[in-house]
Amino acid sequence: MTQLTTPPQLIMLDLDGTLVDSVPDIAIAVDQMLIQLDRPAAGEARVRDWVGNGASMLVSRALANSLDPQPMHLEGELFDAAYIAFLKAYADVNGRHAQLYPGVEAALERWSQQRIPLAVVTNKPLMFTKVLLKSLNLSRYFHFVIGGDSLPLKKPDPSPLLHVIKELDAEAGACWMIGDSKNDVQAARAAQCKIACVSYGYNHGENIADSEPDLLVDRLDKLDLYLVSEQDEDQQSLTS
Repeated sequence: MTQLTTPPQLIMLDLDGTLVDSVPDIAIAVDQMLIQLDRPAAGEARVRDWVGNGASMLVSRALANSLDPQPMHLEGELFDAAYIAFLKAYADVNGRHAQLYPGVEAALERWSQQRIPLAVVTNKPLMFTKVLLKSLNLSRYFHFVIGGDSLPLKKPDPSPLLHVIKELDAEAGACWMIGDSKNDVQAARAAQCKIACVSYGYNHGENIADSEPDLLVDRLDKLDLYLVSEQDEDQQSLTS
């Protein structure tokens, strides 16, 4: 195959579990919240399975001590108190222990040098997203940052992806979503853009390969976003 000269029109990236291992900070905040409510701490390993669907769901899972909280854990006075306590605790520790995954900065630098527009599309609340990006010196890479509370709906709904695609006047089929979870895959499929996933990250204990992304890599700097496009072009040439 020959290398394409036209790069992707847009690359959208998930944050937690894709660019950054933020669970150490999140777990501290969750445990502080639980202790404040006179409940036992959950610990980092359990919290690692709970993240990925936004702060509200994380708090509900912590209250239920389960990946599948009941309706009683999703609202009410206890939830409100827990949610406020979590936000305050996380604001104090956000970025303190979080670290970039290997290969992340090299990949972002390469795409930036290629002048490919980059966007963060995450379910993390926007205020925490911006603080984390700044603390890790990543803000300079991104043209857009969409948080879980930026729009009425978040991933796996495709609306955050479609919003960024529309803002850049891009074609969905020429855009990529890069993530670590089935939420990212579902959102990308619904938005009709391509999806690449990393094998690490947070996917509630499930193998991300089961979600059948277009590409799967162990490190972000090993990701070649031309591969699927080349295959598509070759297939078109065979059928034309």
